[in-house]
Amino acid sequence: MSPSSTQRSSPFAQSAHRRRTDELSEVDLLMPVLHEVLGATGLKANEIGFTCSGSADYLAGRALSFTMALDGVGAHPPISESHVEMDGAWALYEAWVKIMTGEADTALVYSYGKSSPGRVRDVLTRQLDPYYLAPLWPDSVALAALQAQALIDAGETDEGALAEIAARNRTAAVDNPYAQLTGDIPAGDHLVHPLRTGDCPHIGDGAAAVVLAAGDTARALCERPAWIRGIDHRIEAHGLGVRDLTDSPSARLAAKHAGAFERPVDTAELHAPFTSQEVVLRKALGLGDEVRVNPSGGALAANPIMAAGLIRLGEAAARIHRGASDRALAHATSGPCLQQNLVAVLEGESAHA
Repeated sequence: MSPSSTQRSSPFAQSAHRRRTDELSEVDLLMPVLHEVLGATGLKANEIGFTCSGSADYLAGRALSFTMALDGVGAHPPISESHVEMDGAWALYEAWVKIMTGEADTALVYSYGKSSPGRVRDVLTRQLDPYYLAPLWPDSVALAALQAQALIDAGETDEGALAEIAARNRTAAVDNPYAQLTGDIPAGDHLVHPLRTGDCPHIGDGAAAVVLAAGDTARALCERPAWIRGIDHRIEAHGLGVRDLTDSPSARLAAKHAGAFERPVDTAELHAPFTSQEVVLRKALGLGDEVRVNPSGGALAANPIMAAGLIRLGEAAARIHRGASDRALAHATSGPCLQQNLVAVLEGESAHA
């Protein structure tokens, strides 16, 4: 991947996403992914100009948990390093800024999440407004169900259409060797009405890493770089009660500033952990039936928290690397009901002017 991206084999790597990895620490989960992505590019640790990671202490259950993960990068040589308490997509944004300002020529970005040790639905309530919402303990699935019901009430979708979204994503994931859930998955019973188990992401552990490089460095590392033509992120109001849950103005604004509406895209990797969120994002981003959405299966096939958004960027870039896409949109989200949204537009070398 490259900022205005990289691979010899591929500058993107991810773990096989699994329901539980009790036998692995975060470092054990991360190290093979880091070795794979660096081995693919041929870069050594001392050739990386900047390293940035994304993770969440709430998942790990301890403060400054990312410092342990740095063992996977290595203690020597000394590195220029940063961390965001967010999905790795936002770590990629920081690294992109670092490269665009000329402070680095290459960057290693990684993220990871072990959701299995705790009750994720409770953990994610800590993202809510601490005065009005968090004391009520509405969990992430209940809030997504409110959004789904708002869409149904507005005539934007129905339960059958949501089931079709789930089926399409998980059928696409059959060709994804890293996916956790693939194929013909039953819609299941209602988890929180109107969402059924099939409309929701399954808990899983996983990690991902990408390498960014600028200009000729990217071309030297990769046969067909995926150039980041634009990237932007925006946020909705914190209070869910002042938002229209059937729309995502922040995703639309981020896409506009990333240049997504300047020319059509052929592929979109959307970070939509719930089927109803894909409905919102398709409308906000202007994605018609001619755009292939989530050929990897998306977050409905594997949703390692704090890595799923970075994986959307990596999957979009990987399709460009292998010539399956010329212009792709990648999206990441964080917070309840698509509260924060990041959009990037990537293009292949043939589209580079």
